[in-house]
Amino acid sequence: MDKNPQSPQKYVPDTVISLPVRESVGLMDHLTASLPMCKRQTIKRYLKFNHVMVNGQVTHQFNYTLHPGDDVRVNQSREFIVFGHSRLKIYYEDDDIIVVYKGYGLLSVATERDANKKKEITAYSLLRDYLKKKDPRNKLFIVHRLDKQTSGLMMFAKNEAAKEAMQHNWNNMVLERKYIAVVEGTIDPEEGMVKSYLVENARHEVYSTTDPNLGKLAVTFYRTLKKGKGMSMVELSLETGRKNQIRVHMKDLGHPISGDRRYGGKPNTAHRLALHAQTLRFIHPVTRKDMYFTSAIPNAFEKLC
Repeated sequence: MDKNPQSPQKYVPDTVISLPVRESVGLMDHLTASLPMCKRQTIKRYLKFNHVMVNGQVTHQFNYTLHPGDDVRVNQSREFIVFGHSRLKIYYEDDDIIVVYKGYGLLSVATERDANKKKEITAYSLLRDYLKKKDPRNKLFIVHRLDKQTSGLMMFAKNEAAKEAMQHNWNNMVLERKYIAVVEGTIDPEEGMVKSYLVENARHEVYSTTDPNLGKLAVTFYRTLKKGKGMSMVELSLETGRKNQIRVHMKDLGHPISGDRRYGGKPNTAHRLALHAQTLRFIHPVTRKDMYFTSAIPNAFEKLC
């Protein structure tokens, strides 16, 4: 038996101070004015070693221009934990939510069908581990999902209140969701709407029906952006957010998404499903601010058409 047993180390929270911004000013000037007890050399070390965060992002840029309302925080205990992964990028983070860019090929979250399979890395597991490193008491909640082969923007909640606010009032909280897809052929007319009721069968395949008693209403608006090589690049807006909604509706139009073999598409030179969640705009569940995020169209999509 160990004669000198050590008790588990008690978690000591970081000392993070918030420095409100009330006028446009350079970051270094703001830190110097807000931290009169700190020497300039100390503030420079804070900037160099990840102790300063602006609007949820660690920054080292001393001349970064701040604007009224920006959120500046300084961790006086240790550096902020910086997230890094090749297929997942944090676009925004605060006390209540995280907005990320998920690369294709990465699961959003493990499903019940994955329970007996080998544990797979997911966007959820990566973010959960990141939050636990910052504070073992942190939690992460699913708000919505993206298919494994779909890239783009999605959000998670960091507390149950934020999750409940988003999910229970989703249609009012989410102001805009736009996707970009490359589909086979030329859609005629070039823009329009697809409406159906979606049903999922025992094989987890989703299909359309006109019977409202069998499925859930799904509405997708589309607009052709460009055409070429027998393909069309389209912008898609969702009025509803059902599982596989876009993929099924493009198949219903007779123009399946390129690379979507599950719903009638052929393999492509990009070796992926040509679907990307480009824009996400919503009302913040706690602050009620209008949050807008957008991402670039993947280069592979441009080459397809």
